[in-house]
Amino acid sequence: MIDYLKRHKQIIKFLIAGGLVNLLGIFLLYIFTDILGVWYLISSSLAITISFSVSFILQKFWTFEDKARRFNLLARQLFLYGLVFVADFIANALLMYGLVEQLGLGYLLAQLITSGLIAIANFVIYKFFIFNRPQLINDK
Repeated sequence: MIDYLKRHKQIIKFLIAGGLVNLLGIFLLYIFTDILGVWYLISSSLAITISFSVSFILQKFWTFEDKARRFNLLARQLFLYGLVFVADFIANALLMYGLVEQLGLGYLLAQLITSGLIAIANFVIYKFFIFNRPQLINDK
């Protein structure tokens, strides 16, 4: 079991970070809306913005252990991370529509499938394109 965890450490960290960020988003949405009385659409926007920032930090520094801090590189990575976020949003809507409306799956099952597919795609994009360490060695 220990060997399995060591071999898949990065994937496990990716899933933990993603799970924590999702919990944070739900928690913040609740706090802003129910405790602070902020309109739910503003609450949702605030929660997503904070969660996005925390997600970037966790994935960059913890999951992919990318310690490069040069401003140009950080700005580029953050921009690309944001593009992936927007693409995820669009992909989520399209996949949900296709799975629910076209294939007749229940929306919860469709969201599980969609989230899984997007998570796999994101891991690959983050690992090989956004936080690609060999590329970053020359760019520190």
